[in-house]
Amino acid sequence: MNNTTAKSTPKDVFLHLLNIFTFFLGVISFITLYIQYISALFPDPLNFYYTSIANGVRWSTSILVIAIPVYILTSWLLGKDLANNPERRELKLRKWLIYFTLFISAVTIIVDLIMFVFSFLSGELTTQFFLKVFVVLLVAGVVFGYYVWDLRRKKLKSKAPKTLAWILFSVVLASIIWGFFIIGTPAEQRERRFDEQRIGDLQVLQDQIIYYWTRKEALPQSLNNLEDNISGFVVPKDPGSDQTYEYIVIDELSFELCAIFKTSTSDFGSAYGGEKPFYPYDLFQQNWAHEAERTCFSRTIDPDLYKDSEQLNEIPPMRY
Repeated sequence: MNNTTAKSTPKDVFLHLLNIFTFFLGVISFITLYIQYISALFPDPLNFYYTSIANGVRWSTSILVIAIPVYILTSWLLGKDLANNPERRELKLRKWLIYFTLFISAVTIIVDLIMFVFSFLSGELTTQFFLKVFVVLLVAGVVFGYYVWDLRRKKLKSKAPKTLAWILFSVVLASIIWGFFIIGTPAEQRERRFDEQRIGDLQVLQDQIIYYWTRKEALPQSLNNLEDNISGFVVPKDPGSDQTYEYIVIDELSFELCAIFKTSTSDFGSAYGGEKPFYPYDLFQQNWAHEAERTCFSRTIDPDLYKDSEQLNEIPPMRY
């Protein structure tokens, strides 16, 4: 059968489009997953937040778990169809999608190399950046090489696609499992998210206590004094135990806020000696570092800083 008689059927369109869609989805997620791993293993002091890294890993893993099996299944169906109908290798739809993939891969490699040269000239070559460039370059190179080979291969009945499918499945599975050792299991991540909520609650309470003091020139005797049915403020409770946070008045200017944490910030803080807290809500660079135990944070109000006539007219800051 000549090339002109090879025409696309609705089934061909469905399988080829689904195959290429899940392929790009899987490649992007795979690259994103390793970029997040690199960010976690080689943290940048200028830009490091555990929350964004964990979210990136969860999204990438979720996509890979669904997209890669669908890609392998559609590739198997297409390969089986091509083995029975060799003339379908000349389908215009198939060739357009393959050459489009080659184009995207080539552009990715070129842009990646441009970024590498630019960063070199800017003096910004760090281990983190180098590894990220290497991952993108490696994945794009493998994709480009595979599709060039697929276009040129003569033997249709080859064990290579099946072998590559098993390799792909094994690499993706190993990458997902590796993530459990880097950012923790789903249960550990849930506990860490609870601790992030606890820190956010303590920051809200701290702001409200300071506002209370600027208004009444005295610390509240209990957290219940902070509640206001006009502003609608309600004292938050521990998201895990639903218990009220511990509040201790030390003297007329000092107080402590305490909570029981399930994880330790030092697990992700080795690059900074455990001194830098990894919470995007920490606007004033206060120390919210904690271990997996009951931790109290001591605060002392500076009257010269907070008892200002202009501040008395301000609306109390609220963080959510």
